[in-house]
Amino acid sequence: MTTRRSMVGVGMLGLAIGYFVWYTPYAALTKALSSGLLPGMDARVGGLVLLPAAALGTLAGSLAFLSVSGWWRYAGRRRVAGREVLWPAPAAVTAGLFMALIIATTTLNYTFAGVSILFMLLMMRGGVLVLSPVVDAARRRPVLVYSWAALGLSLLAVAVALADVDSYQLTLAAVASLGVYLSGYIGRFQIMSRVAKTGDPAIDRRYLVEEQIAAVLWQVGLLAVLAAIGAGPVLGALREGFTSFLLTPAAVPAFGVGLLYEALFVYGTLIYLDPREYTWCVPANRCASLLSGLVASYGLAWLTGIATPGAGQLAGTALIGLAVLALSYPALRAAAARRWAWARRHRVVFVCGGNTGRSAMAEAIARADGDGTWSPRSAGLAPRVAGEPMAAPAVAALRRIGVPPRRHRTRLLTRQMCREADAVFCMTQAQRTAVEQIAPEARGRTFCLDPARDIADPSGAPDPASAYLRTAQALREQVRTRLRERLPHLQQVGG
Repeated sequence: MTTRRSMVGVGMLGLAIGYFVWYTPYAALTKALSSGLLPGMDARVGGLVLLPAAALGTLAGSLAFLSVSGWWRYAGRRRVAGREVLWPAPAAVTAGLFMALIIATTTLNYTFAGVSILFMLLMMRGGVLVLSPVVDAARRRPVLVYSWAALGLSLLAVAVALADVDSYQLTLAAVASLGVYLSGYIGRFQIMSRVAKTGDPAIDRRYLVEEQIAAVLWQVGLLAVLAAIGAGPVLGALREGFTSFLLTPAAVPAFGVGLLYEALFVYGTLIYLDPREYTWCVPANRCASLLSGLVASYGLAWLTGIATPGAGQLAGTALIGLAVLALSYPALRAAAARRWAWARRHRVVFVCGGNTGRSAMAEAIARADGDGTWSPRSAGLAPRVAGEPMAAPAVAALRRIGVPPRRHRTRLLTRQMCREADAVFCMTQAQRTAVEQIAPEARGRTFCLDPARDIADPSGAPDPASAYLRTAQALREQVRTRLRERLPHLQQVGG
């Protein structure tokens, strides 16, 4: 998970929140547009009519995302006619076709009359939840207990929501659209499991980019071909979407639907690319979208006066909340383990006069040489200005001895810092005496870093570069020695 977290930068919780933030306006805008609820509209817009404008919006959003993020560089390339062009792998092209089906049917599912946003969400999410352990089993990926618990709660949520089925008109067209939607996920998950979902940022980003490029081109291309055929009411609606509808004011929000889908597509795909089993990732994604559906449903009801979700849907949403808690178990357990490990770390403070040279270098050395059992800090008895960086000759000296200089800002030593420290190491005997006067209770935990002699301030030397280098070498030797010598005693103090 370290690799995955560093790749995304925001972690699974951040991805789920991002997915929720973008899905809420997407679902609400799609339903409002198809129901004729937007200001100035006097008629509903059919789902097939708005699909072309939405597809063009997703295409534009994809180009914008890849340009701004710079993730174009992860896509495969091939030389064609002497020029290098983007060339997605065959697996990504096939996955893009499945994703194009998902994109189109997701938008279409919110446009059917007689069914609410939340109801269709529950139907889509429930189906994919059932698929997740099947795909995991087919790929021989172990499914852990808390993932099974979340799956069971999520499926129970769908079953409870179906109690409202008498209040809705689940038409044959809606059922067919749901079927295509689920088929798209079966194909997509199988390919993603085979070529991505590795935890390697380069591999997973390449998959995301190539699938995205293929998906938007497949969607626009297939819709354009079907619209060109234009026979019958279904294909005629698509032709209208590519022609007269694009000249109406409603084309703008329809284009916005596609832009919003592009944003949630990125967040959703990153969730699925997490190397954990689908039975974990799918509920994480589904829970975020169901909460979005709840917010969107009540938002539309408040703004337009349409009916609010039924009791069964609300009960299902509550069960989804329990599923979220089940999914949160590994994250909560890891957080508790990190907090316990932090509490067991030994706190060491290095002290000098200004905190720009000796103590700052000692802190950097302790961090570089530490094994995770130490929490080093540094402070000065009389820094000139709080927040100053480490002195430039000190930075150069650390680099010469192979210690990476960390970002540093000077701070004044306080009594509280001394109280909380397991050990306080000073550069001179005079500084040790000053620390004991500041915090008498830390007297038994305050030492000179070099018991034999003072470590002199190198800042006033005629040759600062050489003086800082000698000081850094002496500090490295003393820091290693003192921490090693004090460890048994500190373990007793900390335990």
